[in-house]
Amino acid sequence: MKKLWSILTMSAMCLAMTASVAFAADGETALDTGDTAWVLISAALVFLMTPGLAFFYGGMVRSKNVLSTIMHSFFIVAMISVEWVILGYAMTFGSDIGGFIGSLDKIGLMGVGLQVMEGGTIPELAFVAFQCMFAVITPALITGAFAERMRFGAFVLFILLWAILIYNPMAHWVWGGGFLAELGALDFAGGLVIHILSGVSGLTICILLGKRRGYGKVPMLPHHLPMTVLGAALLWFGWFGFNAGSALGANGLAANAFVTTQAAAAMATVSWVVCEWLHHGKPTILGAASGCIAGLVAITPAAGFVAPLPAVIIGLIGGIVCYFAVAVVKEKFGYDDSLDAFGVHGIGGTWGAVATGLWCTTEVNPAGADGLFYGSADTLIAQLISIVVAYALAIVGSYILFKIVNLITPMRANEDEEISGIDIVEHGERAYNQSIVSADSILSSSVADFAPVNAKPADVK
Repeated sequence: MKKLWSILTMSAMCLAMTASVAFAADGETALDTGDTAWVLISAALVFLMTPGLAFFYGGMVRSKNVLSTIMHSFFIVAMISVEWVILGYAMTFGSDIGGFIGSLDKIGLMGVGLQVMEGGTIPELAFVAFQCMFAVITPALITGAFAERMRFGAFVLFILLWAILIYNPMAHWVWGGGFLAELGALDFAGGLVIHILSGVSGLTICILLGKRRGYGKVPMLPHHLPMTVLGAALLWFGWFGFNAGSALGANGLAANAFVTTQAAAAMATVSWVVCEWLHHGKPTILGAASGCIAGLVAITPAAGFVAPLPAVIIGLIGGIVCYFAVAVVKEKFGYDDSLDAFGVHGIGGTWGAVATGLWCTTEVNPAGADGLFYGSADTLIAQLISIVVAYALAIVGSYILFKIVNLITPMRANEDEEISGIDIVEHGERAYNQSIVSADSILSSSVADFAPVNAKPADVK
């Protein structure tokens, strides 16, 4: 019996070894569990960024509009995830059609399964999940530009059309083998595709919508800065998945992207606060939170192409130019970019795309290219062309979509709705329990609190 058991055991081991060898021989590359785990964790980190954005934006609006602002980001998580599975992934990463769009051969994730991606070490479904989170947060960034004045129904229709007709094509052009990729454009984690596209679209929409009632005449201060700082911290945390996860593996490139992300964010925080201190006389926590986001935006396209020291320079300049855009340019031109989506994401993404063309090097990423400071101007030229394309698509596309949606349903809340607040008008709820009391009732209750327990009514004045 023991002899029979030994024979069976040895046979099973041989079969297992044969199967393993056959798998490695049949597949072009073997699945790497470490890389797969890192990409899935990174996808979860990027997911966390959108709720973080909801808090970041929510704390900066007035209390009567906080729920509607948070609802924008939260609802986008659901709606765009469905769109991505059904249509978005196919349009972005399906077989290329003329360099402009992916075919629909992967519609509904048809044919996408557990197999390892060509030339990679992770299953394609892991890549689908990771890219889904990018597709989710990009339109959520736009909402900061038109906060406190857009109707929810119009918002839903606009964002859905924007994701399908603007985000998906641009992502294909840069990441899906489209004409900008062929041109040589570099965008490691989304400076062109995510930040320029969302920031410039936000600027376009906020100008078309018009200013909020009382903008420039009455104070519109953030109602809950601790909420904003919490949101900024969650964004900073999630950004490591955003940038380092774009290496699509637990490897040296991911480590480089992690370090460059931290270096740029930290330096931009310092440079923004110093600029604000010199300009307005006081360093603020809102400035520190805004500065860190500006640095994260600026390094995003370059994180996997530049070394740590250039990342510090990118963050330094990113904090300065974004502060200038928010504190000087917006005031000079008078547009109402409510939460500075353009000033931080549009301008920061533009600088980051240019900086990539200056400091990128094949010493960091052999799959990239050398920039101007490493002996080649070709990459910088490709970056500048790509920036122009991104601006044109964002402006023209958003303008057309605005006109279409506005014909179907009014996008702008009317004056009475703005006064009441979008929360109660559009969603029938308030973020905080509020009671309206008179000064007399407040005074009476205060006196009563200190009255003797056995006091008669006449004793309480």
